[in-house]
Amino acid sequence: MGICFGAPVNHSSASTTKPATLGVSTKKVPRNISGKRSTGGTTERRDSKAQVILSKSSSRKNYTEAAGGVALPLPPAAAATAAPIECIPKLKEFTLADLKKCTRDFRPDTILGEGGFGRVFKGWVDPVTYAPSKVGVGLAVAVKKSSEDSYQGHQEWQAEVNFLGKCHHPNLVRLLGHCCEESQFLLVYEYMPRGSLEGHLFRKGQQPLPWEIRLKIAIGAARGLVFLHTSEKVIYRDFKASNILLDPAYNAKLSDFGLVKTGPMNGNSHVTTRIIGTHGYAAPEYVATGHLYVKSDVYGFGVVLLEMLTGLPAVDSNRPSCEYSLVDLARPSLHKKKWLKKIMDPGLGEEYSLKGAFQAAELILKCLEPDPKSRPSMEEVLTVLEKINDIKKKPKCTKSNGRRHDQEPYSSAHNHHSSNRSPYHQKNGGVRASSQHRRFFGDDLMSSVVRSSSRLVKR
Repeated sequence: MGICFGAPVNHSSASTTKPATLGVSTKKVPRNISGKRSTGGTTERRDSKAQVILSKSSSRKNYTEAAGGVALPLPPAAAATAAPIECIPKLKEFTLADLKKCTRDFRPDTILGEGGFGRVFKGWVDPVTYAPSKVGVGLAVAVKKSSEDSYQGHQEWQAEVNFLGKCHHPNLVRLLGHCCEESQFLLVYEYMPRGSLEGHLFRKGQQPLPWEIRLKIAIGAARGLVFLHTSEKVIYRDFKASNILLDPAYNAKLSDFGLVKTGPMNGNSHVTTRIIGTHGYAAPEYVATGHLYVKSDVYGFGVVLLEMLTGLPAVDSNRPSCEYSLVDLARPSLHKKKWLKKIMDPGLGEEYSLKGAFQAAELILKCLEPDPKSRPSMEEVLTVLEKINDIKKKPKCTKSNGRRHDQEPYSSAHNHHSSNRSPYHQKNGGVRASSQHRRFFGDDLMSSVVRSSSRLVKR
């Protein structure tokens, strides 16, 4: 359900295929595809007939407690499984009228992005009172509004309010407030002007990010995951490029916490839960069994780091079926420097340290280990990335004017017409590739992904 607070990625290129809708099908009920009870982890209690997760409901019928202690009405479907909202006085409780006013009644030209939860709109509020203000005056905000057909709307809204309302970290997006009126669920965030990492990597016509900026983003995202794993003891569960937002200085902030899951407790290695995630990023053990480990997030981080190295999306239906998954496509080329150079993002030109890139490739291989126990922790990943960041590439001088390439990080040296292009980049005609992701739920898995995951587990 990634939210992008910049302009949406353009998928209209003739060389790309528009991604499947990120919305959730209501025709199928999520379930654990393994069909087995966990023996080494914590298993959620389920109603065997309805196949829904049971949770503590509010003491009031069809109501839940919102921040500030006000009971908010819920739609019938949501009331059945609603858990009480924790009292979070720091969050602003917006009215629907306020949010309509600050977004100009959710006008189409204020749309920033769209995901499984719904659409994200840009609005303006007073920086002190958060009252609606005129366009361009005050503080810009991003308003995420649930869609009517969002299966997970209330649950994800509630999870984000409870989690972001009490958790603060420089590498987590800041939640300013929320609204629940007329069966609509809305969240108000700080506005991130540079949009998502996905947009910078895959939007056609976007200037490629320099190597140093990519490392900065990777380090920031890693710090966010370290905080989640160590301080909050939770599993993010949906780490992907579209959920990494960038502030004006390219500091990474994780967003979209609707799928956050409490980590294993009492010495258990994992939790067993329904399978929800995004194709291409979900760890193979989770896709195959529903077993969710803390290091399942590490796998997703490895996929995103691979996207940053190659400039290619995690999945792409334009590629042959055997190359649909970027992991399957690129893994063989990560073992040697001469092979790695062939799959590096041509947009980087020669402006990166091959030594640093190879160390990043080695880190990716460790993150993508089929066995979660063999993957490094996010603390270890962060340590390696910081060491890679210390590797400085010696500046080169051109023969024509002696100017160093590193003086212009966004110069023509960073283009997608480099002679270093691999056959996979050439297939895209030298333009930014499109990312094609869709949220999957238990029995809504694509057979190709299941087969790919099974191969990874067996290796």
